[in-house]
Amino acid sequence: MQRCFLIGHRDAPKTICPALLRAVEEHILHKGVTEFLVGHYGAFDRMAAEAVRVMKGLDPRVRLILLLPYHPQERNVPLPEGFDGSLYPEGQETVPKRLAILRANRYAAAHSGYILAYAWQPGSNARKLVEWAQRRSEGVVTVIGREGEMGSGLLR
Repeated sequence: MQRCFLIGHRDAPKTICPALLRAVEEHILHKGVTEFLVGHYGAFDRMAAEAVRVMKGLDPRVRLILLLPYHPQERNVPLPEGFDGSLYPEGQETVPKRLAILRANRYAAAHSGYILAYAWQPGSNARKLVEWAQRRSEGVVTVIGREGEMGSGLLR
């Protein structure tokens, strides 16, 4: 099973929805991805989850997994509709709360074959994670640009 981690800015505009849906579809059809890992803290996460839910309707093999940065007993997050399960990263309980989201995102990037990102804002944590993944060759990174274009070199 191939996994794709989706990460982006919490204030991502709705205009990227068509590109996001195309990218998810491409990862399923051409890269064999069947599991998508998504957070739940902003506009990008909501749009990413919706794109995967749409594709789940077309391909029953597709699974949508919620990334949990905080221990479920400390911060209970009910599984949103359309999600198939959740992932709380191994070792996450030792991470200080202020770093929990950063560490969970890094774990997700390091344990995914593909990364699909909307991360153009300089200095943002999403962009730093994508740059880290590109340097380490963690997964194959596809970036959705500000105008909805897709590619691997859009951060440069």
